[in-house]
Amino acid sequence: MVAQNIFFGIIAFVMVVAALRVVTTKNIVHAALYLVIVLAGVAAQFILTGAEFVGVTQILVYIGAVVVLFLFGIMLTRARIGREVEVDNEKRWLAGLVALVLFAVMSFALVDAFEDSRIESVSGGTPQLTSEVSDAIFKDYLIPFEAASFLLLAALIGAIVVARRE
Repeated sequence: MVAQNIFFGIIAFVMVVAALRVVTTKNIVHAALYLVIVLAGVAAQFILTGAEFVGVTQILVYIGAVVVLFLFGIMLTRARIGREVEVDNEKRWLAGLVALVLFAVMSFALVDAFEDSRIESVSGGTPQLTSEVSDAIFKDYLIPFEAASFLLLAALIGAIVVARRE
């Protein structure tokens, strides 16, 4: 076995365990921290496959921004942290059954659609380098990139104003 395949399996296993803990834990802060593990695993998978720009972007955007936003939302709502018995009910078994049926249907559809497909190697072509992606962002798409950052800054200021009105 190739070392890349072994690391892929280890990272995938850790991601699956953490994803299961995201939806089964009773503490919302722990769920957010397990989500960090899942998203870090996705970034590691991207880096492992040679897409280092997408992997670093995954870390910056999802782990650095989205999860921090989740944690701020949890802290600002002043919800009780810990187990809440009144939220749990007996319909979770039905939800699990529906999830298994959906998994089976989607698996069948994917296998049926891509059964004979093969992924061709791009080693003969020109791969997209990180420098080419950064040049495109900061040369061709500089104005939309700055507009998006300005909108995110305005949203952050708005969130601070809304949170401080108390």
